[in-house]
Amino acid sequence: MKTMKFMLSAAMLFAVGATQAQVEAKSTATNTVATTGTLPDWGVAGFDNARYYYMPDLETYYDVRAGEYVYMYDGSWARAKTLPERYKTYDLYDTYKVVLTDDKEPFAEYDKMKVKYAKGYKGDPQKTIKIKKRKDGTIKIKEKNN
Repeated sequence: MKTMKFMLSAAMLFAVGATQAQVEAKSTATNTVATTGTLPDWGVAGFDNARYYYMPDLETYYDVRAGEYVYMYDGSWARAKTLPERYKTYDLYDTYKVVLTDDKEPFAEYDKMKVKYAKGYKGDPQKTIKIKKRKDGTIKIKEKNN
């Protein structure tokens, strides 16, 4: 009888572990989708057709399809999945974003873009849907006008 209880307990623990693995796999799959064309959670509401964001305060682009930041590094354009260290303190939810819907890469027009949208630029008010995952794992959803 003790052996039967032990085997039943082991089977239950295995089942719980398998369920947890499935949740983690699902979460990983979601992250993959998020980096292949889904708007970032700090994106501008109402612009599902955004191709790039230009962030004047960072002088950096975000390529929505690639899920990469594009910024100037040593005189040429660099791409990375994360912001450069010098921008780690910026809150992307509150940073103003210029929405670019054209498929052409905007980097060729950077000199004009930098003048038109200088650091500190604030155009029309933006509505950003804020989805923040807290350190404790809970999620805070708040719609905010910038």
